[in-house]
Amino acid sequence: MKRQTKRIVALVLCGLMVAGTVASCSASGIEGGVDSGKSAVETDGSGDSADAVGAAEAENGEEQTSGDTTEDTADQERIDAMEIARTIKLDTSKISTFNDTNGDGYGEFQGFGTSLCWWANRCGYSDVLTQASAEAFYNPETGLGMTIGRYNVGGGDNVTQEDVTAAMKEENPFLHKEHIRRSDSVVPGYCTDVTKIDLNKNSKDYYTENFARADFDCGFAWNYDWDADKNQMNVLIAAAKAAGDEFIGEAFSNSPPYFMTVSGCTSGGEDPSVDNLREDSYTAFACYMADVIEHWASEGVMKFQSVDPMNEPATSYWKMWSDKQEGCHFSQGESQSRILVELNKELKNKGIDIIICASDETSIEAAIMSYKNLTNEAKEVVTRIDTHSYQGTQRDMLKNVAEEGGVNLWMSEVDGTYSIGKKETGMSAALGFADAIRQDLNGMLPSAWIMWDAVDLHVDTNNKFDTCTRAEADKIIEEGTPFWGIAIADHDAQELLLSKKYYAYGQFSRYIRPGYTLVGSSDFTVAAVNKADNSAVIVAINTNSDDLKWEFDLSKFDVGCGSITAIRTSKDENWADVSDSIGTEITGNTFTALVKGSSITTFIVR
Repeated sequence: MKRQTKRIVALVLCGLMVAGTVASCSASGIEGGVDSGKSAVETDGSGDSADAVGAAEAENGEEQTSGDTTEDTADQERIDAMEIARTIKLDTSKISTFNDTNGDGYGEFQGFGTSLCWWANRCGYSDVLTQASAEAFYNPETGLGMTIGRYNVGGGDNVTQEDVTAAMKEENPFLHKEHIRRSDSVVPGYCTDVTKIDLNKNSKDYYTENFARADFDCGFAWNYDWDADKNQMNVLIAAAKAAGDEFIGEAFSNSPPYFMTVSGCTSGGEDPSVDNLREDSYTAFACYMADVIEHWASEGVMKFQSVDPMNEPATSYWKMWSDKQEGCHFSQGESQSRILVELNKELKNKGIDIIICASDETSIEAAIMSYKNLTNEAKEVVTRIDTHSYQGTQRDMLKNVAEEGGVNLWMSEVDGTYSIGKKETGMSAALGFADAIRQDLNGMLPSAWIMWDAVDLHVDTNNKFDTCTRAEADKIIEEGTPFWGIAIADHDAQELLLSKKYYAYGQFSRYIRPGYTLVGSSDFTVAAVNKADNSAVIVAINTNSDDLKWEFDLSKFDVGCGSITAIRTSKDENWADVSDSIGTEITGNTFTALVKGSSITTFIVR
């Protein structure tokens, strides 16, 4: 048995010395702590260098060391006296095999991410908010280190602020009064100059020569405005730059363009349980998606790795004139199969090599049924199941369906007002969110986990739909109140406010990196191993308000326990390095450590 003793850490000057002030440190690497509630280095304004500060501390070192040693000894004695409350064993019988690119039986995790829908559309007008969010969410050193961004290819509606008269309707049959009552979810479509084809007036050549796309089955011709969605695209570009070579872009659609729908509205149909893509427009919609993907690749902006033309298609959520968002029903079976096959055909025609996914259903059970009901032709096209986990419990069944089908598996969208524990802990939302991540990662062992709308609340006194005030936003952040999203954008102050949910997410995303393999552990932890260096990462979620002593057994894996780094988020800590204060004791490939009450601790084992 050996005890991980308190490490001696030299003071390092992490900022710039300007006018006698030392800037505080940010994270210096993915194993480093970021924020324990205090500045990394403080000076008295004298401009003393780090060496001078170190010398001053050394001068008083005997007295300080004595006090520290007494306190450390007392803490260690308290931890030693604690009974082991829980033993966590890494499980060799549960190893993710999804995205196993080298055939060694260990699937390679592809990362964590967020949908860009709808916060990127809302924040992308501002360079300040664009850069702040890209750094906070995608920078692997100082932020969450996300690697996946799901880009929403908007359908684009045909609306006006005016009351629509009969004369207006006769001239433009699809025109209707604006109906969405959110500041962020009116995602622009790329189609412009939409013109009904009339071969009694003009020849086919006229439409093919004067428009970027003419679909004679659909009955419409159109051009493209590639600047239409510049806000979301600004964020996508910034996110990819912050993430670097590990970034994965996925394109998905909530609805086809309005003129391809039965209702003429991209929010859904008159009957939300009936398909809203017109029978004559499957090819037109496939061409639209393929054109968007081709354009951004040819411009050198984004080569999307994957695409799904649907979003929660089997639900009955999507009704015309909805006040919330775009959406389109595709029935399970023939309808979903047909659009997947058509999309594949158009992508192949363009020579685009891309992963086609299905079907981003809202529930796990619906994802199972949608995949099972695909035609054989469609199953040949689909190489990954994307699922949401808002509803359903059959995670292991979905995992088995994907494995039997020989396809990859992503958890591609979820969020909510999760809450576990008491409000006064300041961690109820963070713990609830962490447990939702745990359930999905352990239950499905997917190769990616992606949250919905990272910034769902906005403070903007100039926008009538943004009713959250800065005082309310500050209270949410300070108290750890459950809310949708992990951050709040203040458009008045041009600030991004980060919540405890944000730091909870980072306990996973900063340390379980692309290339790692998810393995089974327990109902209180998530574990992953990295075969490249025989290391392991364990994220421990203590929803109990009491400090507990846990034991971690890694004996089934070829993982050494030479050193253990512990990073923790709790009420008063954000990604704090607590390696020296948790009484870690190592025996072979097993170790024990204090797990603070109402906290999330990530152990990096090497």
